[in-house]
Amino acid sequence: PQQALPGIYCTPQGRVVCDFLLTQLGEEHYAMRMRRDIRDNSSAVFGKYIIFSKASLDASRDDWQTFALWGQDAASTVSRLIGSAPAEQYAAVTGNGLVVIQMDSRGEQFECLVNTAVNPQAEDQLAQMSTRGAESDWQALQIVKGIARIESATVEEFVPQTLNYDLTGQISFDKGCYTGQEVVARLHYRGTPKRRMYLATLPKSSADAMAGSPVFSNSPGQSVGNIINRVTLAESDLALVAATQTSVEQDLHLGDDQGPLLAIGELPYQEQLQG
Repeated sequence: PQQALPGIYCTPQGRVVCDFLLTQLGEEHYAMRMRRDIRDNSSAVFGKYIIFSKASLDASRDDWQTFALWGQDAASTVSRLIGSAPAEQYAAVTGNGLVVIQMDSRGEQFECLVNTAVNPQAEDQLAQMSTRGAESDWQALQIVKGIARIESATVEEFVPQTLNYDLTGQISFDKGCYTGQEVVARLHYRGTPKRRMYLATLPKSSADAMAGSPVFSNSPGQSVGNIINRVTLAESDLALVAATQTSVEQDLHLGDDQGPLLAIGELPYQEQLQG
């Protein structure tokens, strides 16, 4: 109840099916928070295994809703809402139909999971205590942190290292067996990922480039990577892009080698990425 856990699930070939944030909602009741557009597919995959345990799986319930809360006063707002705030990244505080998870190391970003049937006033309380923001602003914070999210267009497209999941905590190399371990562990201990994920600023003229869209280097021919996630903001469009290191050191374009140019930025774990 006091600790959420980020994770992923892979195919036997080591391709990521989904990313998730696992949290306990109640006794013997857990939630795997993920993007809605991959929920049904992920449920079908897990459904193959749930039949072997005394458990049930439900991908259709919407009584639990997720709200984001961020800013310098976010921790104090959480304390007013639920009585206390988590003290570290992925720590959780639970209350009556409410779970709050700290999503960063500074205590300025939180996810609030609310059972709207049990605690229907929580959303109004949050609105009274804070300024309503846009979902795109929260998505931009996650992109700048370098936290990739699997979307429907990218299911089973990437190995974890391409999405930097070995650097961001979604995968551990100290645990026991897991699906896809042979491929993922071999790449970790004996290989080097062909592609890594980078932060990029996209020109407004590339509005049609979404998750899964290819990116190209200066040389004509085959693509060198793909867009992972993208968010549109008033000032600029931000994206996480998987690409080869060689192409990043040159230029990256959308669509083809003559397409709009991407400006590459730095992620918080840039030194590990380069190492």
